[in-house]
Amino acid sequence: MNTYTAVKNRILHLCGEKKMSIHKLALESAVAPFTIKNILYGKSANPGIVTIKMLCDGFGITLADFFDTPEFHNLKQEIV
Repeated sequence: MNTYTAVKNRILHLCGEKKMSIHKLALESAVAPFTIKNILYGKSANPGIVTIKMLCDGFGITLADFFDTPEFHNLKQEIV
C-alpha cells in the first residue's frame, strides 16, 4: 500500500465512522467538496498537509489521530 491509498482509506473510514457525507465533511472542514472528491478519486494523489489538517478539524480529530493507524505505521519507504 502507498501513502495516497492510506490517506484515501483513512478519509473514507472516518466518514463512515462519523456518518459524514462528503458534503457534510466539506461544510465542517471548509474544504471544497471537489477537493475532497479529487483526493478520494485519485485526481489529487498528493494532498497537502494543510488540507489534511483541515479535514481533521472537520472530523474533530488531531493530525496525530489521523495518522495513528496500522496502515500508516506499516507504510514502506516510497523513495527507491
